[in-house]
Amino acid sequence: MALAAAFNAFKSSNLVSWKQTGRLQQTLAGCIERAGKTLHSGEVSTIRIWPDLAGQGRYFDFRSNLILASIDFAEESPLCTTLCKNGFRIRTIEHLLSALEATGVDNCRIEIQNSDPEDGNVEETDSSQKCPQMFMQVPIFDGSANEWVRAIKDVGLKVATDHFGNSREKMAPYVIEPVHVWRNDSFVAAFPSEKVHITYGINFSEVHGIGCQWFSSASLDDYFYSEQIASSRTFCIYEEVEQMRNAGLIKGGSLENAIVCSFEKGWLNPPLRFPDEPCRHKVLDLIGDLSLFAQFGSQGLPMAHIVAYKGGHALHADFVRRLCGKI
Repeated sequence: MALAAAFNAFKSSNLVSWKQTGRLQQTLAGCIERAGKTLHSGEVSTIRIWPDLAGQGRYFDFRSNLILASIDFAEESPLCTTLCKNGFRIRTIEHLLSALEATGVDNCRIEIQNSDPEDGNVEETDSSQKCPQMFMQVPIFDGSANEWVRAIKDVGLKVATDHFGNSREKMAPYVIEPVHVWRNDSFVAAFPSEKVHITYGINFSEVHGIGCQWFSSASLDDYFYSEQIASSRTFCIYEEVEQMRNAGLIKGGSLENAIVCSFEKGWLNPPLRFPDEPCRHKVLDLIGDLSLFAQFGSQGLPMAHIVAYKGGHALHADFVRRLCGKI
């Protein structure tokens, strides 16, 4: 892509300016294949991640139905991030996207398949139009992004090229003035910075094992992510498990894929990998959700000091929409 065309593809706004990074877009040097149990359905799914051309970005492929990993297809869903297009839904994508964004996999095709190729986890949600909704989920593994980071490092990266064999420079979104979104006492804000910093706070004052925690990254890069963020696991409150299962959620949840804290007994499956592991996992989720800002193989994570408090997937998505000028 010519330099002028590259700039034209990225539309700056009063909040974000797209700039050159001096780095070339990358893709995987080979295919990654992993299979595992999914969190909400408890079924087994297989993920194959294939190298792709520069400018294609990251996208999911379910039976040749393609869904771009973009905020344009994100919808609000409980406890996870979901992409939806033409009745096809891909759930619990945040850990995988977090690893891909943080390790610099800019372009790839993510093929997803249930253990039974004929089973699309069909749910009838529109009785008037008889429109089936197909749900697919990414495996949960141990509840962190560790498995994905290891797989990416094992296969390695290479410079991505387009159909003509040309490489493309990677663009990055720079926040040029403070921006924020909020719901009640929860918020996500970003302030101009030449490097990516993330500060995150959580407050579970009624759960003494968790309490109020803050975590801040000095500067977020591949090494820091791999050593300090990727291994932090998802967490839940033990007394809320039955309610979530009654709602049809976390059927595949267990002490092997989450850290569980009780109001009275504290952590049920210690030791923690970090004293503030729950807060670090929120950073992991945030990176995955912010990756939905990426386009044409660009960087999704904004160049900014991002500060979040008591956030979640829905609020993270609102923040990306705010950066896009959609809200």
